[in-house]
Amino acid sequence: MKVLVTGAAGFIGSKVAFGLASRGDEVLGLDNINDYYDVRLKYARLRECGLFANGEWPFRKVFQSETYPSLRFARMAIGDKHSLDDLFESERFDVVVNLAAQAGVRYSITNPYCYMQSNLVGFLNILEACRTYEVKKLVFASSSSVYGMNEKVPYSEDDKTDEPVSLYAATKKGDELMAHAYSKLYGIHCIGLRYFTVYGPWGRPDMSPMLFANALREGRPIKVYNQGDMLRDFTYIEDVVEGTLRAADYDLPAEACARGVPYRIYNIGYGHPVRLTDFIAELELAYGKEAEKVFLPMQPGDVYQTYADTSHLAADMGYRPQWSLHDGVVEFVKWFISDRNPLLN
Repeated sequence: MKVLVTGAAGFIGSKVAFGLASRGDEVLGLDNINDYYDVRLKYARLRECGLFANGEWPFRKVFQSETYPSLRFARMAIGDKHSLDDLFESERFDVVVNLAAQAGVRYSITNPYCYMQSNLVGFLNILEACRTYEVKKLVFASSSSVYGMNEKVPYSEDDKTDEPVSLYAATKKGDELMAHAYSKLYGIHCIGLRYFTVYGPWGRPDMSPMLFANALREGRPIKVYNQGDMLRDFTYIEDVVEGTLRAADYDLPAEACARGVPYRIYNIGYGHPVRLTDFIAELELAYGKEAEKVFLPMQPGDVYQTYADTSHLAADMGYRPQWSLHDGVVEFVKWFISDRNPLLN
């Protein structure tokens, strides 16, 4: 099948594009390569996929992977409706996997308008392009953040998600609602994936595993929020990619969906929340070094715990996470201290 993967220089997006191309699908990756975090990491992820540019990566130019004949990449923002429409018209995708978004919960507090443009306007452009150019299926990234103030655990897709505690979460919930409307109106088969605390090699430098590992390397104290009393459903990147590929392949039966609308939301998580201090202990063990810790209060926009019920994804698509926390952290640390990590130079 022919697949568009947006956010293809991102943590999850680059691995999904790689996974699709390595099994033979025709893939075009898309990313605006913004500087929300160090772009050296984004360029290095592209190089891992065999994508190279001499100097700058100009917008709208299509690059061919030197490793995978079926993988191409274009630098483009989903907020650029004109360029996006031109791309959809010329390429005629079978499936779109939309992983492009302005990420980060805390960043949304100080930079709210970035989230409106990318997560809402950009996603609307994707939906419109899917409608206009008759894309069969849209798989899109949501987030566990949509559960907000929900105190029932584990989080089920059937739980209420109308009490977000960050603008980032509100935009992700908005994406889910817009996708449902387009699914109902135009018959686009839409699958939304609520990702739970993804970690592993090539992860984002603004997320806790990278922040903790950097502090360990530099001998700085680790900042531990809410006095360490926080639970996260840490999910290894390979499990997340496997679940995303299964969603891209899944033939969603409209008759099995609510009111016959071909739309479904799924959690992707490990299903076993871990206390933040226990995650740090695993990181210390893998790194071979004990960290000094500074315990701080809860930050605005954070939630106490995330905990995924993945039974729907298991029943419909056979999803079973394979990576234990211990094994995942070991692989992350191996990558972090290696010369494959561009941020150590």
